[in-house]
Amino acid sequence: MTGRIHSFQSLGTVDGPGVRFVVFTQGCPLRCAFCHNPDTWDMAEGSDYTPEEVLKRVLRCKSYFGQEGGITISGGEPLLQAEFCTELFALCHEKGLHTCLDTSGCIWNEQVSALLAQTDRVLLDHKFTNDAAYRAYTGHPIAPVADFLDRLQERGIPTTLRRVILPGINDSREDTLSLKALAESHPVVDGVELLPFRKICQTKYDALGIPFPFAELPTPTKEKMEELNGIFGI
Repeated sequence: MTGRIHSFQSLGTVDGPGVRFVVFTQGCPLRCAFCHNPDTWDMAEGSDYTPEEVLKRVLRCKSYFGQEGGITISGGEPLLQAEFCTELFALCHEKGLHTCLDTSGCIWNEQVSALLAQTDRVLLDHKFTNDAAYRAYTGHPIAPVADFLDRLQERGIPTTLRRVILPGINDSREDTLSLKALAESHPVVDGVELLPFRKICQTKYDALGIPFPFAELPTPTKEKMEELNGIFGI
């Protein structure tokens, strides 16, 4: 078995608890207008690795993980390669490593269910709380994401909700209160991260020859981020 991999980050500190080895898978079914990694969309790109080959890379960094760190699989969308991710997480568990899945939650099938059985924590990218915005800016409905969160609750998997804050689109107090209500209705959610939109991905779009829809969108102000984080007591 092999997985299609975009890249690796040896010592990540923003993709789950502690210091983590981050695997970025190749391929994504969404086309988010604000995507930070458009170079991960196409499954034809990237390189093939076996779970064992990736594990060897992870173990080189194990001494840095401490008690909180481990491996995070991100993307792209890891759920497109659920069987590969399951095998890799199982191997990591055999070595006593904590596993974390960074996903949009847009896919559900038996393979994804098996993957969650090997997942210690989920970082769920919850982009919007209404279907109209979700469809407009990702090209997909929100229903699968809502279902995914419900399944995380059923399985008792600790979950962090993450949202990129887009000025004038999902940065209202009402939007954020809706996210807070969603978190409070799912006790497995033990953290929320609001991430300011940034345009550092512009060069990736330029290199791919793809127009960046949000090229003129500003970064949220410090005051706006403090206001929204304050709703969560952050």
